[in-house]
Amino acid sequence: MKALSRKTSRAAARSNNAARTEFLTFSLAGDEYAARIAVVAEIVRSPPITEVPRAPRCVLGVASVRGRLVTVIDGRRRLGLPEAAPGARSRILLVDTGGGEFVGVMVDAVLQVLRLSALEIEPASVLGGDQPAHVVGIGRPEGASGESTAMRASAASAIIVIVDLMNLVQAVA
Repeated sequence: MKALSRKTSRAAARSNNAARTEFLTFSLAGDEYAARIAVVAEIVRSPPITEVPRAPRCVLGVASVRGRLVTVIDGRRRLGLPEAAPGARSRILLVDTGGGEFVGVMVDAVLQVLRLSALEIEPASVLGGDQPAHVVGIGRPEGASGESTAMRASAASAIIVIVDLMNLVQAVA
């Protein structure tokens, strides 16, 4: 009887995990954000960035990543957050915009991969007012979703703003 209940529990856990979406969480100005991990082609340390004259304010410049020129935007500026110089934990999230073109989004730090079910994601309308198109929802992780306690420690009580990176970089792509 115990073996049957264990098998049932495992099957339920597998089906529960199948209904989850993976998000890459990152920090900007002390807040936690997330984006669908499928949109992130690569995470890189910041190479030297060359400023581009008369570029939009959110564009930091261009950088060479493995011989390919990549436009790099500042995630803080793009979201209207206070500016800060890149730190040791800063990373660039490379987003494939199609046709082999990539745009990088500078973030303060990459935190973890988080799996959220549809029940753990609320629409952006809960924030009130009109939200920009790149804000797609709010993640409220439950804490009992199968990840280790260490992985979920910071996220268990967090409210995470879920952004659409494709929409975020679209203005500069």
